[in-house]
This record gives sequence, structure tokens and C-alpha cells, in this order.
Amino acid sequence: MLGNLIKAEFRKTTTTGLWWGLMIPTVLIALGWALATGLIGKGFMDAINSSNAEELTTLIGIDPSEWKVSLFGMTRSINVATVFPMIFGGLAIANEINRKTITTTFLTAPNRVSALSAKLVVYLLWGAIYGIAIVASVSIGIAITSDPNTLPDAGGWLAMAGVGVLSSILMTMFGVGVGALLTSVVGTTVVLLLYMLVIENGIQIVLGIQRVPEVIGFLPNGSINGLTGSVASSLFLSTAGVVPDDLEAAIRAFAGALGAFDWWLSGLIFLAWTAIFFLGGWAATQRKDIT
Repeated sequence: MLGNLIKAEFRKTTTTGLWWGLMIPTVLIALGWALATGLIGKGFMDAINSSNAEELTTLIGIDPSEWKVSLFGMTRSINVATVFPMIFGGLAIANEINRKTITTTFLTAPNRVSALSAKLVVYLLWGAIYGIAIVASVSIGIAITSDPNTLPDAGGWLAMAGVGVLSSILMTMFGVGVGALLTSVVGTTVVLLLYMLVIENGIQIVLGIQRVPEVIGFLPNGSINGLTGSVASSLFLSTAGVVPDDLEAAIRAFAGALGAFDWWLSGLIFLAWTAIFFLGGWAATQRKDIT
């Protein structure tokens, strides 16, 4: 029975234009950010490798010849682009409640647990699909504009691809939970965008000024950025040679991992936030009257 519900749910998502309507800006944003950050990284390395800067780096004992700065562009581009699968997930239940199609969903399923479980499976799959599209777009953009010497090796690319897809899946499920809890299409979209793009960034600035950046790693945006950012900064540092401690902190900040923990712990922290909202939305949906 669950298999039939999953097929029906997947068919429901593909018969509307929402999935490709959000996929287009997802790919364009991922590609655009990758192209731009690749150019910025190339310009930075050109400046670092200039004769004057080379004397300075030699003086302080830094060798920038193995700096894989394209990793910073990859992680930043992935983080920005995953906002769209988050919105896609946010509309999973909220849109159905708004259009009242949730009634049909609940009435044709054996129970609400089965219906919501089918949604969970389908949106996990959609999160992976968006993640693959994001990683592919970012990889193309970075490869076009970056200096080849700054690109990660095959192992590094696979690591970034893996956490990129995982980040997209988690962001999608986070959106599903928030949407189920708020039940409003407009409210869900505004709250998700406002918090992830504005409010928490402001909180992070305050925490940085107060010199308690470790708190950032426990916040939703800080932890999901830390998932990709920690991998990017670790890969960068693994080939960068001897790097002063102060510069390591700056590198993690460039990668969006300021205050973040190891990638797996950052992922678990964001998974906990996802579970809180998802279970809250699940409980709210279970109690909701249908008409």
C-alpha cells in the first residue's frame, strides 16, 4: 500500500509546474554563483601570485601554490542554491492545505501516517534530485571560470558532491516540516526566506562581534552551512601546507563554517532541527480537521 501511495504522491508532484518552476532558478542561481565565485577566486589567486604579494607570503611562510580556493566558491554556491529545494519542501503540505487537496490525500490513504510517510519518501527523493542538479551546475560553473590549479581532485569533488546532495535533502525536509507547521503558503515562504537569508545572518554577525562564534554552529543556517563549509575548509587545509591558526579561522569563515563543527556533527545538528519542525508539523497535521 505504501508503494502505491508513494507512486501517487510522486505523480502528484510531477503533474504540476512547481518542481520545474523552482528547478530553473535553482540551476541558474547555482551556475551563476559558481561562475562569479570562480572569477573572484581566480582574481584573488592572481593577486596573491603577483611579485609583491609573493614576497609577503614567502616572508610569513605561506605557499599559495596549492590553495584550492575553488572549494570556497563551491560551498557558497551550494549553500545559496539549496534555498530553492527548501522552498519546494515548504510547499509540500502547505500548498495542499491551501488548495484543499489534502482532503483527497487523507481520504484515499489508509491513515494519515501512511500519507505523510509517502510524502516523506517522495520529498527525500526530490531533495536528492535538486541536490544533483545543484552540484552539477556548481561544478560546471566553477570549472569554467576557475584556474585549473585551484580545482579539487576527484576525491575532493566527490566529497563536496556528497555533502551538497545531503544538504539539499536536509533543506528540503526542513522546509516540509516548517510548511506542515505553518500551513500557509505565503507564511511558509516568507518565514523560511526571511530567517535563513536575513535574520540568522544578523544573529551570526552579533555572535561574531561578541566573540562567541561557536554558538553559530548550533543554529539552523549555521549548521547546514557548516555541513558543506567544514568539508571545503578541511579539503583546503589538507593541501595548503602550514597555515597559521588565525588564518585557519578566516578560512573557515570564507567557507561559511565559522563556529561550525565537523561536517557530520553539523549535519546531525541540522537533522535535529529538521526533526523538531517535521515532528511538530506531523503532529499538527494529524490533528487538523479536513473538509
